[in-house]
Amino acid sequence: MKKLSLIYNPFSGDKSFRHELDVCLKEFNEADFEVNIFRSTQYGDIEKHIANIKDDNYDVICVSGGDGTINILVNALMKHNMSHIPIGLFPSGTANDFASYMNIPTDAEECCKIVIGGKTMAVDMGKANDKYFINVCAGGLFSNVSTEINKHFKDAFGKLAYYIKGMEQLNGFKPIPMRITGSNGIIEDNINLFLVLNSSGTGGIGRLVPDAAVDDGMFDFLGFRNDLVKDTPKLLLNFIRGEYLEDKSVIYFRDNDIKIENLDPSNRYSVTDCDGEVGPEMPVEIKNIHKAVNIFVK
Repeated sequence: MKKLSLIYNPFSGDKSFRHELDVCLKEFNEADFEVNIFRSTQYGDIEKHIANIKDDNYDVICVSGGDGTINILVNALMKHNMSHIPIGLFPSGTANDFASYMNIPTDAEECCKIVIGGKTMAVDMGKANDKYFINVCAGGLFSNVSTEINKHFKDAFGKLAYYIKGMEQLNGFKPIPMRITGSNGIIEDNINLFLVLNSSGTGGIGRLVPDAAVDDGMFDFLGFRNDLVKDTPKLLLNFIRGEYLEDKSVIYFRDNDIKIENLDPSNRYSVTDCDGEVGPEMPVEIKNIHKAVNIFVK
């Protein structure tokens, strides 16, 4: 009998996953899994749970939640040298960008069948200073939206809450002078927003970099230096046409080791965001860890 830990965040998304627990138990029990259920209710408890089970020889760890919950789990697994244990994803959060990229359905029964099927894919992970991420590390405008949203506001408006909060940040925002160092040299420019992507998208936009791959050992870097008022309409039009990566206001390159510095330390947007969780403050060095974790896939 295989041992499986199912971690779920009861506050993720529409909070409906708790009603699927019996379905999950039925599917896993019939497939000869011994299931341990852990309900995450406060920050830090997932890390404690992983620390408590690290010597119990688990075969599978499943996680129900959004990108932030997955981020907390992978950081705990890396910290306790348990990244070899394959992860089953149950996307139930407000934002499920990584699971969406991996083509994981939102139906809990289907997610169970994917885990039971046993097929896994080794995927890359990023390390931003001492913090890990699996989908994106971001900085600048909008990057701290997910960490500043009031929980009740997000409950009321769902994904729309991110866009409403983002619009609030436009008032008085000034581009950040940044130094970006990669394998091919140094770029210094005024940046509104940067994204270091492992998958193809974030913020509910799934095709920011259509050709991105999570197992190629590389990141896709996007930096936006456009005039927010004057250039954004043209940038959006080019995005619809699939031509925006060539836009003069976009910095785009691929690399596996990128250093980003904020040349104006007084700017309040110096803190980065990793998968919707608070990341390190700039300067930040972002390294690709090739095929660091295994994810169950169709």
